Amino acid sequence: MSANLFSLFRARFPADPATTFLVEPSGAALSYGDLLGRSGRLANLLRGCGIAPGDRVAIQAGKSVDALIVYLATLRAGAVHLPLNPAYTAAEIRYFLEDAEPALFIGDPARGGGARPLESLTAAAQAMPEAFADAPRAPDDLAAILYTSGTTGRSKGAMLTHSNLASNAETLREAWRFAAGDRLLHALPIFHTHGLFVATNVTLLAGASMIFLPAFEAGEAIRLLAQASVMMGVPTFYTRLLAHPDFTREAAAHMRLFVSGSAPLSAETHRAFEERTGHAILERYGMTETNMNTSNPYDGPRVAGTVGPPLPGVELRIADPASGAERPPGEVGVIEVRGPNVFKGYWRRPEKSAEDFRADGFFITGDMGRIDAAGYVHIVGRAKDVVITGGLNVYPAEVEAAIEALPGVAECAVIGVPHPDFGEAVVAIVAAGPGEAVEEGAVRAGLAQSLAAFKRPKRVLVVDALPRNVMGKVQKTVLRERHAGLFGGPGAEETSETDGGRFERSGKSGSPRD
Repeated sequence: MSANLFSLFRARFPADPATTFLVEPSGAALSYGDLLGRSGRLANLLRGCGIAPGDRVAIQAGKSVDALIVYLATLRAGAVHLPLNPAYTAAEIRYFLEDAEPALFIGDPARGGGARPLESLTAAAQAMPEAFADAPRAPDDLAAILYTSGTTGRSKGAMLTHSNLASNAETLREAWRFAAGDRLLHALPIFHTHGLFVATNVTLLAGASMIFLPAFEAGEAIRLLAQASVMMGVPTFYTRLLAHPDFTREAAAHMRLFVSGSAPLSAETHRAFEERTGHAILERYGMTETNMNTSNPYDGPRVAGTVGPPLPGVELRIADPASGAERPPGEVGVIEVRGPNVFKGYWRRPEKSAEDFRADGFFITGDMGRIDAAGYVHIVGRAKDVVITGGLNVYPAEVEAAIEALPGVAECAVIGVPHPDFGEAVVAIVAAGPGEAVEEGAVRAGLAQSLAAFKRPKRVLVVDALPRNVMGKVQKTVLRERHAGLFGGPGAEETSETDGGRFERSGKSGSPRD
């Protein structure tokens, strides 16, 4: 029997093909029969274009039904889905295309790389037949590659198999009690794990439905809660709901479950949400490389500040970062995981893959944590200095390199500073060269073409010199402490930059959520 993930989805589709799968805010709907027909047409087109099983299909596009159909058609064709953040610049995209060598790149032709517009492919697919025999796939065959950067800024492609995605989606469906009668409020982007492999895959496996929003807006979400039963979001979603005057206990009364991930949910937000609505947010922990590892329970205490116990089938231990020796309960160490959810390795990076796995198969996450007496996992920090802003990873070395390439800059340090809306904000502390003058506006403007909006600093602070220790290393801890109050306390406002989906987290290097 084929292990093609789409074949598993198809086996769970409702018996009536007219059953609604997706509804857009405009009222436009997509039935399960429509989904099957449209993905079949596009799969036929992909095959007609010479896409063979194992080929990569890259897509950089905004959130849309057509983009979602590309994912499903790629699975059906046996190809490997490679979604890219719409916020990435042309320079950033060039690296991904050179590394992954996709057989097809769907995106804006103006960005180069031989991109084909999504609209033209969708139109061409209309002439293709709906019937399509899903390509046979083995459990270990690749279903997707998701790029995740290390602190050097060089991106790595995490290879996820059909079995990885199927096992994790099935585990979450059971753990969170998803059923055909559920309707998910889907306001996440679909270029990464949270919105695509958690939200979409779980919905499909349950034969459920979703309200498909292009992005999150608190007022619109509140209006639609009465039509939904489940919401998945990042902490920013929940802080914005709490800040909205129309978000009341009555507004959330129809809901069954609120799930949070991709970034740490503060205990304060958890408590305020429960006081306002009567609902305890269910927080979980995952990564691009592993899908979901832990979850607070559906039945039982959802403890603020924890990510719950390991999910069924997932082994999790706390180890000494250097030796790998397991540490006793309650002690802090590096989180390591093993299970069917854990990825196959990094695309064309065998040395890096070997470095990040122990000899017994446990994956070294880079996140530091502990397990309490009740078996709940507490994430206490990150092994690296990754900044998580609005659920997305920003790697300081990449931003620092871009800033130091600008005129007048001698050196800089990039840190994460607490932010009431984004969780953390990217802040750059810059030292000018001798006789040079550097201005905040000029630095931010100078990054517009080289970095995606979510990576650019929200503040640039110019100083005479960076603090260093006796070994000459920049003391980022000192900088974080010095500037911890830069964005004020709860309720402080900061103009946010729009980007192609700042709410997904990617990557390993010390990122505590996905």
